[in-house]
Amino acid sequence: MPGKTILIIGGLFHFGFAFFHLFFWKLFSWKEDLATLNRVNRAVMQILNLCLTYVFIVVGVLSIVYRHELVATTLGNALLVAIAVFWFLRLVQQIIFFGMRGRRTNIFSALFFIGGVLYLLPLWV
Repeated sequence: MPGKTILIIGGLFHFGFAFFHLFFWKLFSWKEDLATLNRVNRAVMQILNLCLTYVFIVVGVLSIVYRHELVATTLGNALLVAIAVFWFLRLVQQIIFFGMRGRRTNIFSALFFIGGVLYLLPLWV
């Protein structure tokens, strides 16, 4: 079934984002940059990033291991819609906070759009 194959791709997509988020400290020089924040805000940034990484891993596992249930049950379909909405909200936030100027921003915007589509497609195919 094509929807199940799409969910394997979606799972790998989420694992990619989890891996990417684990490198935020180095990629964004968080040791130096977050040092300018107060202790609470510094901790919040790092905790949110680690929790989001965990969510990406969970969604990746669910997408691959439980792909049949995601496409065959009402609860699974609701979860697919929730994941798609997450990515579309992330796209809207990307545009609001970063604008649509710059190659990297446009690449990430496209990825967020793809993430949303990946989780709506199994509902239709």
